[in-house]
Amino acid sequence: MVDTVNSLKPGARWLLPVLLTVQFLVSLDMSVVNVALPAIGTGLGFDAGALAWVVNAYALTFGGLLMLGGRLADVAGRRRVLVVGFVVFGLASLVGGLAQAPGQLVAARAVQGVGAALLSPVALALITVNFPAGAARSRALGLWGAAGAAGGAVGVLAGGLLTDWFGWRAVMLVNVPVVVAVLAVVRPGVPADDRRASGSRPRLDALGALLVTAGTSLLVLGLVRTETHGWTAWQTGGVLGAGVVLLAVFALVETRVRQPLLRLGLLTRGPVLAANVFALLMSAGQFAAFYFTSLYMQQVLGYGPTAAGSAFLPFCVGVVAGSVIAARTVGRVGAGVLLLVGGLLGAAGIAWFAMAVAVDGGFLLSVLGPSAVASVGIGMCFVPLGTAATEGVAPEETGMASGLLNSARQVGGAVGLGVLVTVAASAGGDGAEGAEGLVDGYAAAYWVAAGLLAVAALAAGALHGVGARPAETPAGEKDSKNSGERVDPDVSRSTQG
Repeated sequence: MVDTVNSLKPGARWLLPVLLTVQFLVSLDMSVVNVALPAIGTGLGFDAGALAWVVNAYALTFGGLLMLGGRLADVAGRRRVLVVGFVVFGLASLVGGLAQAPGQLVAARAVQGVGAALLSPVALALITVNFPAGAARSRALGLWGAAGAAGGAVGVLAGGLLTDWFGWRAVMLVNVPVVVAVLAVVRPGVPADDRRASGSRPRLDALGALLVTAGTSLLVLGLVRTETHGWTAWQTGGVLGAGVVLLAVFALVETRVRQPLLRLGLLTRGPVLAANVFALLMSAGQFAAFYFTSLYMQQVLGYGPTAAGSAFLPFCVGVVAGSVIAARTVGRVGAGVLLLVGGLLGAAGIAWFAMAVAVDGGFLLSVLGPSAVASVGIGMCFVPLGTAATEGVAPEETGMASGLLNSARQVGGAVGLGVLVTVAASAGGDGAEGAEGLVDGYAAAYWVAAGLLAVAALAAGALHGVGARPAETPAGEKDSKNSGERVDPDVSRSTQG
């Protein structure tokens, strides 16, 4: 990490710690409230059906606003959006921790999601712009991915510990001192955008922003409601259909505006398309597997919240190990190979879960072993994923590319969880009762999740080109580093050829 920080210009020494904190906090708040839900329901008097909105409100605004958040970073400035995102996130955490009624907490969680949607894409964009291509950027992306995985796993453990020791309000208030500390170093430690490099400031596509936000929000809303209404209910089909229509209209509008929210031409680049397809499918399998492992430990093996959270810590270690492997090899083997190998290794780990899940299962064979394999494979994917998603993207469009990648991950996670919960419920209802029924359902969901990761790996390998040489820094890029310009590799090759 020291070498990675030293690659930055003076005045940006705090950049990497700030960006890792962003990724950690955003992932933490996706999971930290889950364990505290029973205490929240009792403390504020939630109805049973309404309690899920403590989680869904965050997921809805976070997933719906990611594309807008990424583009705002390009338009308004990355450091400015970073500061606003932290302020919104911190204030919402404070209000949520002091909430006196269910509606207040749900509203605070929704605003937290708005802050997260501003923070998450700008973090990846800042890594792409500020770290030179090569080993330094690979190490930064590896740490970025590890921070996200650690946040999700630590969130489960922290949720149990904070609730047991200090009460449910602590899971919200714990964010406040972290945000205050980070804001103190953002201005001196995070460089401002160099507008001279990109010429005129891009404009915000207001109609595109409205359409993609509404469409994605409706899509996520329909998916999170499948658990209560089912897939065949009109409430589900109508909302999902409306979301798909709005996203189709958004795609049409983006082909006709001068400065689109999403330049669809980005997806004609093999690496960018490969990264987003991979992120969509991998998240669909990974998030659901994480969810069912938590349920298996608590509902079948009898683990308490704190013990279940602690059992996820080896997963964090595996992700870090996989990220280190990827950071050290991506320059030699290329992003496509790492996505293929990492995805298949992750699929193998989740398939192990499917085979090992049992009523009389134990920690070593049913949890630790498959976690070790899956986590290393998934960890190997973060570096090439971030590299491919922004490969050849101009600096003024890095927020756009980052928002697209984060949207793919978030929507993929929501789709995967919605579908696999249905798969588990269907498979678990085939005659078996109690723990046996749960295990049958979890096994079926794991097999589907493993299949999704395998398809993601094969698709990414084909789209990115496994046999292609690793991308190198174009000669022209070295000459333009001082001015902040980035040369498109395709353009560089054409001028040299």
